[in-house]
Amino acid sequence: MSHTKEVVIVHNCKLMEEKYSAVIDRSTPLIGWSMTKRITNLLVGILVHDGKLALEQPAPVPRWRQNEDDPRAGITVDQLLRMSSGLEFDESYSLYTDVTRMLSVEADAAGFAASMPAEFAPHSHWSYSSGTSNLLNGIIRRTIGGEFQDYYAFTQRRLFLPLGAHSAKMETDHNGTFIGSSYMYATARDWARLGQLCLQDGVWLGKKLLPEGWVQYSTTPTPTNPSNNYGAHFWLNADPGAGLGSRRWPAIPADAYSMDGFQGQRVIIVPSKGLVVVRMGFSATSDRGIEELIAGVIAVL
Repeated sequence: MSHTKEVVIVHNCKLMEEKYSAVIDRSTPLIGWSMTKRITNLLVGILVHDGKLALEQPAPVPRWRQNEDDPRAGITVDQLLRMSSGLEFDESYSLYTDVTRMLSVEADAAGFAASMPAEFAPHSHWSYSSGTSNLLNGIIRRTIGGEFQDYYAFTQRRLFLPLGAHSAKMETDHNGTFIGSSYMYATARDWARLGQLCLQDGVWLGKKLLPEGWVQYSTTPTPTNPSNNYGAHFWLNADPGAGLGSRRWPAIPADAYSMDGFQGQRVIIVPSKGLVVVRMGFSATSDRGIEELIAGVIAVL
């Protein structure tokens, strides 16, 4: 894997190995890009645990309630987490597409995403969308309520601080809502802590931070995804349907799932091996090096 900056390996809750490039050390936070979407999942899970959100409820988006005939009014929280809302959104990173406009120009990323029209009926079509993740972050902020400090304190007290993930910081848009699609920084060790939380089914030091079965829900394939490799904001290594080729990473167990970010940022969780591997760096194209890394670690273990 060329241009790797950090690798951290945790096996059976123990830090087994960590390596850093010459200009990086264990205290250096790096951006996770779309790994941040998994943090959105965890924050929604906490609110579900609190009884403040429900997966099958229509997503609480005020502008979708202004017209009783709005086709978006029936979109559920689950469908947003599974990228099957049917909302139109151009995820191509070119000049002034939806995603580049949202991340670089719009003051209200969540509001911009919520303004997208319905292109398909809910739960009839799968389409990867950073807009959907930011729409969820608008829901998270409104559900928490209060001032920005209350919102910030919620993420720290309920997720990052219990794990000891003190480096974790999310950037906001101009309106003060976290850009939960793309902009979180953390050290490799703290990304590993977040992966370990998932491996432990949302339990940390005996305390349940997430609802019972949340990780199983999050790693259950989305029916509308033709490749069978996406759950609820997590990428999967599940077997695809007949005639759809092989698994994403054939050399590693099918129960593996991951937080993925642009240019090869990865937290890979392999429950059957008790394994969490973090890889941060810059790889332009191939995912093969990630597969070889995980397969090599499993072989050594």
